Amino acid sequence: MAFRIYTKTGDQGETSLFGGRRLPKSHRRIDAYGTVDELNSYLGLLRDYMEQEELRELIKAIQDRLFTIGSNLASDPDKDMIVPDVKDADIELLEKEIDRMNEELPELKHFILPGGHPMVSTCHIARCVCRRAERLVVALQQESRVEEVLIRYLNRLSDYLFVLARYLGKSQGIEEVKWEPRK
Repeated sequence: MAFRIYTKTGDQGETSLFGGRRLPKSHRRIDAYGTVDELNSYLGLLRDYMEQEELRELIKAIQDRLFTIGSNLASDPDKDMIVPDVKDADIELLEKEIDRMNEELPELKHFILPGGHPMVSTCHIARCVCRRAERLVVALQQESRVEEVLIRYLNRLSDYLFVLARYLGKSQGIEEVKWEPRK
């Protein structure tokens, strides 16, 4: 018999964490890891636009870390379970990449608007979803145990995605869309 994706156990608006605990699908924990999954999907789209293999591999590694974050958030915090972890080295990698890309970018002297190319816009969408995921995980941490490293990773990832959007635009010869306030 083939594997079935549907279980019907969520038909009443609840879902299970790893460890068996059931929560309403509207619970902050479910919203947090669902948003991390949404971010991961946008990064997949971004990766599909990219031609530079080195960047594609890095985005894939980030997607792996996001899956790790999702598995942490989808696990019952009241049970001692072995789950994959995010390490300080993962954050340091993002910081090194931010610094590397910034060396090639002009100084930022203005606010920029998302746009100019579908790849750049997708990167900005991913950045916004990352910020939302971070806010949700911070809110969850106020009521439940959440590893601090997860929040730090999401915070640094949103910074990385901002710089990456600029870097991708520059590498494609796309002029940044400057925000010019109405006078």
